[in-house]
Amino acid sequence: MNRIAPVGRVLAVAAAASLALTACGGGGDTAGQEPASAAPSTAASSAPAAEGDGKLTLGTVLPQTGSLAYLGPPEFAGVDQAVKEINEAGGVLGQPVEKVHTDSGDTTTNIASQSVDKLLQQKADAIIGAASSSVSESIVDKITGAGVVQFSPANTSDKFSTIEDKGLYFRTAPPDKLQGRVLGDVIAADGNDTVGILAMQDSYGSGLADQVTQTAEGAGASIVERVDYDPKAADFSADVAKIKAKNPKAIVLIGFEEGAKVVAELVKQGLTADKVKWYMVDGNMSNSNYKDMPKGTLKGVKGTIPGAEAPTAFREKLTKLNPKLDDFTYSAESYDAANLIALAAEAAKDDSGASIAAKLAEVSKGGEKCKNFKECADLLKEGKDIDYDGISGPVEFDDKGDPSVATIGVYQYGDDNKYPGKALEYRSGKIEG
Repeated sequence: MNRIAPVGRVLAVAAAASLALTACGGGGDTAGQEPASAAPSTAASSAPAAEGDGKLTLGTVLPQTGSLAYLGPPEFAGVDQAVKEINEAGGVLGQPVEKVHTDSGDTTTNIASQSVDKLLQQKADAIIGAASSSVSESIVDKITGAGVVQFSPANTSDKFSTIEDKGLYFRTAPPDKLQGRVLGDVIAADGNDTVGILAMQDSYGSGLADQVTQTAEGAGASIVERVDYDPKAADFSADVAKIKAKNPKAIVLIGFEEGAKVVAELVKQGLTADKVKWYMVDGNMSNSNYKDMPKGTLKGVKGTIPGAEAPTAFREKLTKLNPKLDDFTYSAESYDAANLIALAAEAAKDDSGASIAAKLAEVSKGGEKCKNFKECADLLKEGKDIDYDGISGPVEFDDKGDPSVATIGVYQYGDDNKYPGKALEYRSGKIEG
């Protein structure tokens, strides 16, 4: 077994080199392990030809209920703030942007499909969502088949790099391979040579677990036990017992809302965070999911969340819209999604889905840099090419609709079972492939 590098050495490594990877494999964020069989989308021109009605209608299908409901408030707030600023700047194509919010639910319901039907009936030109990749997989055909842009602020499944989408699917969240690699690096850097993994049994859990395994083992660690569990199970005692039997130094928890039950079982079986190092991911990193647990239950627990640091001023704007916000996960990605859609419509001088999709990559890279809708729209009116650099990062779409440049934050919980807004570190780099 190779000696694992000390934390100071690994965490100081320049991220751009360590994060370069090929974003073209399978696995991802919920819904089955079968490899994607459809050809990658390379051009929006494959979408049905259409002409907009001159008024940009922006729909959302984001979680108000279900296993990712805690992500809903920051995502809705991000969209609301963007639309507010867009309309204050004169709107799109001289008209105020109309927004229609709907619920995505989760994979246990048919809420998302019903929501999409509602949005299509209201002539949405673009739909922001879903948060869960499995939910997005269940509605992508319906949305893109109608010639509407689907733009997720949170889908991380690697499947979406190659899914058949008529060139109409985009996302501001990076593929899972990136987060898995960062988390694997952190686990190894912390000196853990034996690791157990508890991952929800779907493509999100399996995809992240595969990448964490590959990276950690590449650094000299050994995955002594991996359990892919049923997230709908009423009891996780047997799953945790399998991990406990192998006595790992670290345990990786990959899941959604059910993570609170898994944590409770870890504590019950004596695998507390002060004895075994726990690591989490964006799906179960939450400032509300563990609030009723005894103080210090999650103290020292580390986790990763895609996205750059959200500036204080941006957070303050969102809390004015929703004073109850205590989690800002994917708020910046949602804000950037709405702005990019609006700017693409402005650049295309048309609000149809096909026209928006054809301009999204163009407004995200290669031109004069700008950081908000008004600034960018003013440049477009001057006939200039723009490069929108958002709150979540520079974005820069590749020909798959993925961000080609991304940032992952590494966070740590305090004694209050919450993680702070500022990460321990941020690692940024290009996703090659």
